[in-house]
Amino acid sequence: MTTQIEKIKRTIEPLRQEIINHKVYSAIKDLDDLKVFMQFHVYAVWDFMSLLKTLQGNLTCTSVPWFPKGTADTRYLINEIVVGEESDVDLNGIRKSHFELYLDAMKQCGADTYKIEVFTDVLKNTSDFDSAYLASETPKEAKDFVDFTFKVIESGKDYLQSAIFTFGREDLIPGMFISIINEMHKSFPDDISIFKYYIERHIEVDGDHHSHLAKQMTANLCKDNEQYWQEAEEAVINSLKQRIELWNGVHRQLTERTTTANSMLAIAAGSA
Repeated sequence: MTTQIEKIKRTIEPLRQEIINHKVYSAIKDLDDLKVFMQFHVYAVWDFMSLLKTLQGNLTCTSVPWFPKGTADTRYLINEIVVGEESDVDLNGIRKSHFELYLDAMKQCGADTYKIEVFTDVLKNTSDFDSAYLASETPKEAKDFVDFTFKVIESGKDYLQSAIFTFGREDLIPGMFISIINEMHKSFPDDISIFKYYIERHIEVDGDHHSHLAKQMTANLCKDNEQYWQEAEEAVINSLKQRIELWNGVHRQLTERTTTANSMLAIAAGSA
């Protein structure tokens, strides 16, 4: 099973490098650029939680009367991850999910939370994704990203859900982005302290402890089934491609923003 995990890692490495070296990171020049990034990325943070809770529902008994479900080892793995993701602590030691922590970070720096909050409110009340996308004017790339995740969720295949959870989200924050945030924090400590903390927690918890747990969970679910491993690899590849498209969407918006700003400056200079 370790061999199969390593095979997936080797196969997806080019895509992983494409994400880590994506041009979106170098396009983040100031706080306003970071706000745009967060307004897209928050959808990935939200649907990560949905994927997480789907796995918990599939791998453990969450109904009453209770009966043992699956193996205790796999139940432990997913429950341990859920504790850290759904009830972590913020800068003040207050329990929060990583999604709630991300919203706090957006509000602190002045990023617009309107779209994601309308999206989740409409979805909560109607269970209709199309209505939620329409009401919130969700960016197309974010919509496509969420749709892919929920396609895997709706497949009912826990080994696919575990695979994209494990490899589609792991270890994808480049050192360059961390450096940008650290430098930005020096100039705007009261604006991005929560986001800096979120990134640090993501690296500490998701990239280390949870990564090992998730790999073992995927191995437990795929076992020695070659078809499962092949399907898992294909799903992970598609998941990473969706991440690249999400970052492409952010980059396009940042480029358009820069072009508009430069045009305005040129007009102003011409008027003067």
